Amino acid sequence: MVTLSKIYTRGGDKGETSLGGGERVAKHSLRVAAYGTADEANAVIGVARLHTDGEADAMLARIQNDLFDLGADLCVPEGAERRDGALRVTAQQVERLEREIDAMNAALEPLKSFVLPGGTAAGAYLHLARTVIRRGERLMTELATTEPLNEQAVIYANRLSDHLFVLARHVNDDGRLDVLWQPGANQ
Repeated sequence: MVTLSKIYTRGGDKGETSLGGGERVAKHSLRVAAYGTADEANAVIGVARLHTDGEADAMLARIQNDLFDLGADLCVPEGAERRDGALRVTAQQVERLEREIDAMNAALEPLKSFVLPGGTAAGAYLHLARTVIRRGERLMTELATTEPLNEQAVIYANRLSDHLFVLARHVNDDGRLDVLWQPGANQ
């Protein structure tokens, strides 16, 4: 566990922050943007959880914890000096998402159009979280063009966006409350 005895340090007052290995970087670096976006997705999931219960809420609780693991993974570059117990996202976390997707998807009707964000409050917030994690994935793949990155982290982000899409349909009464795109409806 992390112990935080002081919340402000003044270390970032000049636009820099420390990575997990101690290296100082600009707050606008791709790496900081990537783990900051994972944090943003986590916050949106926190709002979605205000509208969920049961197994949907339990899945989201696990995902929120995973998103902190993802942030911990991203804040320490590959090859950097790592503290004991520093985290990397694992294939087992991806596999858990896949099992949950498959279980939820089995109850859903096949889609006949694209889904617009909405339906229920939980569904709308899950779609928002999905788009935020997609942005994080784009930042991660851009970062990976210049720096080594744990490939499981990128796979996790990709699978998580799929999971959030299917979960949004699940909380929308297994898709019955989905709002479907009607191509050209307003032309």
